[in-house]
Amino acid sequence: MADDFDPDADRLREECGVFGIFGHPDAAAITALGLHALQHRGQEAAGIVSFDGKRFHSERRLGLVGDHFSKQSTIAGLPGRSSIGHVRYSTTGETILRNVQPLFAELDSGGFAVAHNGNLTNGLTLRRGLIRQGALCQSTSDTEVMLHLTARSRKPRFIERFTDALKEIEGAYAFVGLTNHELVGARDPLGIRPLVIGELDGCTILTSETVALDIIGARFVRDVANGEVVIINSRGIQSLRAFPEQPARPCIFEYIYFARPDSIVHGRSVYNVRKNMGAQLAREAPADADLVIPVPDSGVPAALGFAQESGLPFEFGIIRNHYVGRTFIQPTQSVREVGVRMKHNANRGVIEGKRVVLIDDSIVRGTTSVKIVQMMRDAGAREVHFRISSPPITHPDYYGIDTPDRDKLLAARMNLAEMQSYIGADSLAFLSVDGTYRAMGLEGRDAACPQFTDHCFTGEYPTRLTDVDGVPDMRQLGLLAEAG
Repeated sequence: MADDFDPDADRLREECGVFGIFGHPDAAAITALGLHALQHRGQEAAGIVSFDGKRFHSERRLGLVGDHFSKQSTIAGLPGRSSIGHVRYSTTGETILRNVQPLFAELDSGGFAVAHNGNLTNGLTLRRGLIRQGALCQSTSDTEVMLHLTARSRKPRFIERFTDALKEIEGAYAFVGLTNHELVGARDPLGIRPLVIGELDGCTILTSETVALDIIGARFVRDVANGEVVIINSRGIQSLRAFPEQPARPCIFEYIYFARPDSIVHGRSVYNVRKNMGAQLAREAPADADLVIPVPDSGVPAALGFAQESGLPFEFGIIRNHYVGRTFIQPTQSVREVGVRMKHNANRGVIEGKRVVLIDDSIVRGTTSVKIVQMMRDAGAREVHFRISSPPITHPDYYGIDTPDRDKLLAARMNLAEMQSYIGADSLAFLSVDGTYRAMGLEGRDAACPQFTDHCFTGEYPTRLTDVDGVPDMRQLGLLAEAG
């Protein structure tokens, strides 16, 4: 096993979560609470920008929301009745303060703060063109491109400038923006990244997930539609269509991994979908075993579904330590080997002498799977059967999920038998692509018109990949432009 093994590095990661509220006297405090609920979408940095009717105020910090925005003094420094916030996970390179969002600029129409979840697949190309034209970029985030494009538009009104800028970008995005007079939101034409509208005390909210509404006691109103721009001001909510209508294709990984299980995404309970995925997996790939064990925490709902469908007992055979940070120092090989046990430890009393079925949501590089299987054997498991509640990940993502290059994805390098041998399991099976769709209440995947963005499994990217096609080495892309 690689000497630099990091159990956190062998997971998919989404970069961001966004939150905004208009017209509430406790806007910054509510935004901080909303960001707490979205912490799972980004743990490296957080920021809030507020507007008090005269000027904008900004606090952007490295670290968790609770490390900084739980302090009354910090919230007091963010006065005003409107604010937006952002939690961030960077895909590559250094996490530095100048990349922390929301980003802010003074335009001729007034101030404009913007936060972004997603990735612009032509962001690097646009950035290079802007710099050649004399633009001064203060960050390496593709979000900054939107500030420049909005500022350079020749349309007379701000919202026309904003929608003008949207028409120049490609990829996946959910924007929240704040001006002197309004809160704005926008989703990409396919609705790849999520954005919902809520209401609290008569004030409108925009956020990435419904769980952020639940935490603050707000009411869910509706999803922002794919390709829709919403403008929220003292007159209410206005909706604009920036693009021709087309079928939505939201990211399928929101259901598999990213969204909190207590969120509702496009009318579907994430928890119920994950349970359904486990049940469908049990129908497709049953195992002759004694008990079902989830790989915590994301594998728990699917494991419950698998256990209920198969009639096998469900047990917590792996106990997760929630108090281990991502930066645990590993100075020697002997200490590195402890790394995975710092995060997960076998529950020997449950496992010893048993044939176990391990349920996980995905396999990326496979390094963690190797360690987990060996952990089961060290704890005395007689057999270890591995079941994955999603299809094999064979292609990288360019829409806001941190995935490695294709040559580092286990399922892109090996067939099923080779993967089984590599991770050391007695058997290995993945949920089928059609089975994934069935778990969401559909008959299967419609090849002519897929209902979701599922390129990680199928290689069918739903948009142009301008930057990818223009940069032979994707590591260069990551170093030059970090996603929202």
